[in-house]
Amino acid sequence: MTKTSTCIYHFLVLSWYTFLNYYISQEGKDEVKPKIFANGARWKYMTLLNLLLQTIFYGVTCLDDVLKRIKGRKDIKFLTACRDLLFTTLAFPVSTFVFLAFWILFLYNRDLIYPKVLDTVIPVWLNHAMHTLIFPITLAEVVLGPHSYPSKKTGLILLTAASVTYISRILWLYFETGTWVYPVFAKLSPVGLAAFFSLSHIFIASIYLLGEKLNHWKWGDMRQPQKKRK
Repeated sequence: MTKTSTCIYHFLVLSWYTFLNYYISQEGKDEVKPKIFANGARWKYMTLLNLLLQTIFYGVTCLDDVLKRIKGRKDIKFLTACRDLLFTTLAFPVSTFVFLAFWILFLYNRDLIYPKVLDTVIPVWLNHAMHTLIFPITLAEVVLGPHSYPSKKTGLILLTAASVTYISRILWLYFETGTWVYPVFAKLSPVGLAAFFSLSHIFIASIYLLGEKLNHWKWGDMRQPQKKRK
């Protein structure tokens, strides 16, 4: 794709995610949706946090595209670095994790992650927009342009910090309300929960490493240069 086509694509994706966030924010008149969003509102669900994350990422990406055309690459290195850090450590791993984790659990036993009652509240197209389309979009971003990866240590530390923050919020909501964010957690013992969270983190860390490999395969070594010690 040409630079202009890529800019247009990024703007269309940003518009799509902005629309999804707005659509979901409209609670409607049904009785089920307010119950779903109670005790932590939308921000207790990784799916919806991911939609917000993707909106922020593509907002930064569009700004980066525009400023590059106006000022050139050298004048916006900091913004480009922020864009790459956001994509490599969060946007790609989280989006891919949401896609894989949701459909694995859904196909095994949908009641563990997405009970049938949600079909009466959330249209089929919206379910696929939140859980299916996110993967080809994030994969397309890998193919459309290179992203500079931080060192493995830095990238994994940032991803771990995000994982620990989200897990802490899940536990805090449970202790405050007595209700788990996802039904699957209610089926697990404390040891099972610890194992589930640990395996989930290993899974998302593996996705991060896969993203780095894909980026290297497509664009060569794009790691951020390390500062030399004096």
